[in-house]
Parts: sequence; structure tokens; C-alpha cells
Amino acid sequence: MNFHVDRDLPVPIRSQLKGLIEYGIACGELKAGEALPSVRELAERISVAPMTVSQVYRELKTEGLIEARPGSGTFIANSSQARMASRPEAIQLRRRIDALIDEGLAMGVRATDLASLVNSRLFYRTSLGRRTQVVMVGLFPEATASYARFIASRLGEAATVEPLTISAMQRNPEIRARGASADLAITFVNRQREVAALLPNTKVVSISFIPSEETRRSLASLDPLAKVAVVSRFPDFLPIMKAGVQRFAPHVPTIAATTVEEPDLAEIVERSSVVVYASGAESVLPLVGPDRPAIEYRHIPDPADIERIVHPIVRGSADSVPFPEREAS
Repeated sequence: MNFHVDRDLPVPIRSQLKGLIEYGIACGELKAGEALPSVRELAERISVAPMTVSQVYRELKTEGLIEARPGSGTFIANSSQARMASRPEAIQLRRRIDALIDEGLAMGVRATDLASLVNSRLFYRTSLGRRTQVVMVGLFPEATASYARFIASRLGEAATVEPLTISAMQRNPEIRARGASADLAITFVNRQREVAALLPNTKVVSISFIPSEETRRSLASLDPLAKVAVVSRFPDFLPIMKAGVQRFAPHVPTIAATTVEEPDLAEIVERSSVVVYASGAESVLPLVGPDRPAIEYRHIPDPADIERIVHPIVRGSADSVPFPEREAS
């Protein structure tokens, strides 16, 4: 991976470097087990103080995204094994049922009505046959819904896939309960811990995301004389987004980048002939106007990761007994 930091961006070098590695993992450019440069080597490569690289590596180790192997170096962590732990046992299932009962009673639902609701839902689900309940947990509603539809198309009839956002689960206990009742939650690598904390009794896995074919085509077809403005909502995504635009539009030399919160946003947009904006940065569009093209830099779930990570779980869930055996009295 090209660890390139851009000193023209309104983003601290430390945040850029951390974001490059995080999104490199999330987008599949950095694979589990892949070696990272040493602190000194990377510091020399990007011309920063070794302390900056050391701090970034320490934060990433704390988050479980990289690991140090004594005598060997620093590597991308193979944390999927921990996230792919076995399904909760009967005691965990009972806790989830208790939580559902508590929530229903707190909402004022009578016990008899709650039992009727559960029974009717159970009859409906069993009439369809066993289908794995999957939630796609993302950041923005429209993009997350798109990811969920793509995953559902790859999984077929074996599973249902519901889109949920992290912010919605944080704000709304009912939406969080829907996530907690799922068999599987899918999210980004750099959001896995946050989602696991929100859904402690749900199996949470992360997959890579790659630029969509439409995004790649749009960038490849840009006029070489175009002046491109790259706009992101999140500062830590800006470096890897700009690098992606340069990768798929290498023939375009003039690229400026900023975030929606920067005071120079309007000025950069005004000087551009094309605006490329990240999902979630739609607030820039009123500045673009009807006569200036705008391209959304959108990702899709990596089909290879869906096949490698998600399919085995879904197949295993479909083949398993949906309810625990009765304990001996």
C-alpha cells in the first residue's frame, strides 16, 4: 500500500496516517497477516517524526487492528477469528429473550399481548423456513440500504438483510433491539468494535468495501483537463479518497481535496469543474450547482469477502437447530 500523506490537506498528518491504515484494511488493500513498515522505515518514507508513527501504531494496536510480533515486526491483525466466534449458547439466548420481555413491558405491552406477538412472529418465521437474520450496520441510511441490498442479492433466500445505522441504534432502543435480535451483524473493519459494543450478544463480522463499478467508470471517463474537487465528511477518509481518485483517474493532474466543515470548501468547489463527494457529504451539493458535474464516490461490499466470511455463517445458521435443547430437570 502507498502510505502517502498530503500536506496540502486540512487534516493532521497523524490523522491521515491512521485513516490510511484503517481504510486500507476496510477496503481490502491491507490484508490480515500483511507486514507493515517499521516505525523508523515508515517515518522516513513519509518524512514525519518516528513518534507520530509510533502513536498511530499504538492506537491501532489498542483497537485490535494491528499486532506486534516480537522479533518479526508489526502486522495487520487476523481479528476475524475472534469476531467469528461460535454462536451464543442457551444462556445467552435466554438473556436476549429476557431483554425482549423487559423492553416490551417497559413500552406498556401487556404480557398476554407480548406472548401473542411472539407466537405470531414465530409462526410466520417457521412458515418461511429457517432464514438467517442479518443486519448491515453502516453510517448513512441511503448508502447502508444500498449495501444491504447488495449483500442480500449475494446471499439469496437463505437470509434476510436489514440496514441499520450506528447513530440510529445509539438513539433508538427499538432499532438497537432489532440489531440485537439478528443472527449476524456486518460492518466495516474500523467500526467493528463500536458495533460489537452496541450488540454484545450478536455475532459481528467485518468485510472489505471496494469502489463501485459506476464510481470507477465515472472517474476513468473524466476529461484530462478537468479540475477536480474531492470532498469528504470525515477528515480521516479524505487521504484514501483522494488516493482512490488519483488511482482511477491518473490522467487528471489537478485535484484539490477538503472536507465539508472546512472554511475553504466553497472556494475549492468554485475553482473546480467536477466535484467528487463521499457518501455522507451530500451537503456540498448546493454549492455545486446544476452546471457542474458531481460524482458520488460510493463503495460496495467486496463480493469475495461475502463469499469467504458471510456465506459460511449463513449456511451454518440454516443447517443448525434454531432452538436450544431442553435442559434436563
